[in-house]
Amino acid sequence: MMTNFSTVKLLHHPLFERCQVQVSVKRDDDIHPIISGNKWRKLKFNLAYLKQKTNIKGALSFGGSYSNHIHAFAFACYQQGIPCIGIIRGEAAYANNFTLTWARHWGMVLLFVDRKTYRRRHNADYLAELQNKFPHYFIIPEGGSNALAIPGVAEIMSELKQQISFDTLMTPVGSGGTLAGLITGDKENYTLDHKLLGIAVLKGAEYLIEEVKSLLPEKARKHNNWQVLTDYHRGGYAKFSKEDCQRILEFNQLTGVDFEPVYSGKMVLALLDLLAQGYFKAGERIVLLHTGGMQGLGGMIERGILDGKDWLVPAIEKNIKKHRTLN
Repeated sequence: MMTNFSTVKLLHHPLFERCQVQVSVKRDDDIHPIISGNKWRKLKFNLAYLKQKTNIKGALSFGGSYSNHIHAFAFACYQQGIPCIGIIRGEAAYANNFTLTWARHWGMVLLFVDRKTYRRRHNADYLAELQNKFPHYFIIPEGGSNALAIPGVAEIMSELKQQISFDTLMTPVGSGGTLAGLITGDKENYTLDHKLLGIAVLKGAEYLIEEVKSLLPEKARKHNNWQVLTDYHRGGYAKFSKEDCQRILEFNQLTGVDFEPVYSGKMVLALLDLLAQGYFKAGERIVLLHTGGMQGLGGMIERGILDGKDWLVPAIEKNIKKHRTLN
């Protein structure tokens, strides 16, 4: 897997000038053409670990039928020559959609389960059943968030230390692993002179605070300069309004960086709202972590949730065209 730093870009926007803040973006969406963003970071040490174990023959993980994690996991295993299984929430008819066609193309075996079964994905008894069924497979949680994910994400902070000085780092939060990794890396690389701000992308996400704490190694558990804001989910996971989309598209055009509306786009909208509320002081230096997820645009365009005329970034357009030849 690649080891190059992702770049940092200074963003320009009229609101930033009015509020007298400096905003930059850490371009983890560009870290790898397929395994981008936090998925690349989380999988790095998971796959390195299982390749070292002679008794482990493959990997298994979980996701929805349009999951960014499943998409990245399938390619990462393909790249590393590791057999993989995806436990997919939904019907087998989804196997030919944009995301899962690629997963199958890269060799992933798809096992579809109903929603009731999928809700058991964190239960010890269900995980034991899967381990008994696939005794030589290493099980990676949904979203890739486990103890092995933390050091991969923590590397972001050591990179940032060499790239830019900042006061606040913002990230979208889905399963908690990315924020936990950032907190850990912050503890390793910095004194407590800035804050880490997580934007929950799903509704009722107060539980994520405890999830983040549970993922922190002992040395980082007393690190208290972070928080999760839970009021900027825009209606729930993968939910957003036409107005939300228009605001993100305008931001993309003004800054020259593409954000999608499920993860990083909600962070962008939270930033704009917080600036309008006077949350940040004049002179504050803010870094946005772009966590990738751009492949998700393909599935949303495919389903008509987003208009391809507005959202077809070049890489997605290329992959949509190729996707049609895979089925």
